[in-house]
Amino acid sequence: MVAKSESSRAATAYFRTARPLPSLVTALGLGYFTWVVFWPQSIPYQSLGPLGPLTQYLVDHHQTLTRKGYWLAWLIHVGESLYAMVLCKYKGISNGRAQLLWFLQTFLFGIASLSILIAYRPKRQKQT
Repeated sequence: MVAKSESSRAATAYFRTARPLPSLVTALGLGYFTWVVFWPQSIPYQSLGPLGPLTQYLVDHHQTLTRKGYWLAWLIHVGESLYAMVLCKYKGISNGRAQLLWFLQTFLFGIASLSILIAYRPKRQKQT
């Protein structure tokens, strides 16, 4: 009986860190986006290869769109984080620390984190 209660306790506190590569890509992308939106004058466009001219074009001709896209990206991350909370409840993750970790990780890394939570299949207790 002890094993069942420990396994259900582990399920209520389920948390896995996001894979490093997708997390790194997300963090670098959002970091670059932040740099483009708030400090475009400091970007060394000529040193960025093909990304440089594209970024300079967007800064020079579509600054409003770039700013709105930036805030939309963060809004999407907020939405993903809130959805992670819904999934935690649905999947029986009731531990407050685990829920907070899912919220923060999903806010920072988006789908790289949320995909792990979506794929999680908790073991259901048999009703006898």
